Amino acid sequence: MTLRAMMLHGIVVIDAFLVAALGEASLAAMGLASAIAGLLLGAQAAFANAGQILVAQAFGSGRALAQQTVFRTNLVISAAVCVLGLSIVGLVTGPVLAASGQPEAIQAAARTYLLIFVLVVIAEAAGQSLSAHFTGCGRSRVPFYSYLIALPVNVALSYGLIHGVGPLPALGLAGAAWGSAAAAILRAGFLWANVLPDLRQWPRGAGYEGGGLLQALRRNLAFSSPVAATFFSAQASASVCMLIYARYDVYQFAALTLILPWIHVAGTFGMSWAQATGVTVAQLLGQGIRGERLTAFLRIAFRGAMITAFLVAAAYALLILFSGQLYTSLQDTTRAALLSFLPVLLLLPWPKNSNAICGNTLRAGGQTVYVMVLFLWTQWLVKVPLTAFVVLVLEWPAGWALSILLVEEVVKFAPFHLRLKRGRWRGQEDIPNG
Repeated sequence: MTLRAMMLHGIVVIDAFLVAALGEASLAAMGLASAIAGLLLGAQAAFANAGQILVAQAFGSGRALAQQTVFRTNLVISAAVCVLGLSIVGLVTGPVLAASGQPEAIQAAARTYLLIFVLVVIAEAAGQSLSAHFTGCGRSRVPFYSYLIALPVNVALSYGLIHGVGPLPALGLAGAAWGSAAAAILRAGFLWANVLPDLRQWPRGAGYEGGGLLQALRRNLAFSSPVAATFFSAQASASVCMLIYARYDVYQFAALTLILPWIHVAGTFGMSWAQATGVTVAQLLGQGIRGERLTAFLRIAFRGAMITAFLVAAAYALLILFSGQLYTSLQDTTRAALLSFLPVLLLLPWPKNSNAICGNTLRAGGQTVYVMVLFLWTQWLVKVPLTAFVVLVLEWPAGWALSILLVEEVVKFAPFHLRLKRGRWRGQEDIPNG
């Protein structure tokens, strides 16, 4: 799961790495485009993360009809989210780019990138839903293999189309988008080929568990909507903050455009560990397991979260300290902005990983609304307003804006851990020995 998530976020990292050679202006255009495209992919990933919990519960129960019902409804919801998201983005892209304050040339490049990136969004509508199916069934290697196949295609084709290698035209920033689109389509095809044996094993003509399609969709949405709202809110708030960051000069904005995808990539070690914890807890609860076995599992999960926090902090340190060797064409001002991020990045993984274990465990136990509310108020009443205040009012450097990510995790820490401690999510009052 970790490697798969790294490769998912690696799409943007690869594009940013290859586009960096074109200069800060191209990086700024990509930052604008990714703020909008991230909303589309974030909405799909949000429902996929909710869907994989439902898959895990159905898989743990052993009922084939329940698994088939969840699989079908997840696909329908993912397709609907894709259509709705593309429609909304088509209406708001122009005004959003105009409000960014970046030069018209950067806005035009961002529009071109987004237009091509629509293909990625359509392919991921299937890819994310199918990945949720395999992960919920404990077959997380299949989505990983899909990225393992698609990633080299993305790198080779993006590089060739950005710089014009051989017979390929030199498309600049647009070439990165075409490479990502081809890789996403290839990945979706691989996942469809692997899910066909499962479809043949399920009961044909049996309909849906507990009624028809509409009833099944309502049940799915009743559970998944709070989970999806949580994940989508995280992506939406990140995109809003990215648009606020666009008010910085091109050098500080380019530095943020480079570091934020890396934060996601390195951070997937902790986030995937937490998601795997949630999937396992959902399977255990589906089997009727409570008590000491569940408690012992959570103790191990928290220890693992602290180990991954150390690894992630070390990865951030290496990235910042060797950024000059990694991005040789950057200006000194951009490199100085990257170096200012280091103190925050060394501290961020510890509370973030621990909070993630709490959130995914509570979701698996059915407390999706509590997790959603906690995320929503910390994102929209803490992170976004503070970011706007620091960037637009105080006009402090980019390092201060990035530090708000740490503030957000600290604010969530006590409410998450106290809720998990009470144990009501699993029908018990307290978790023994913490």
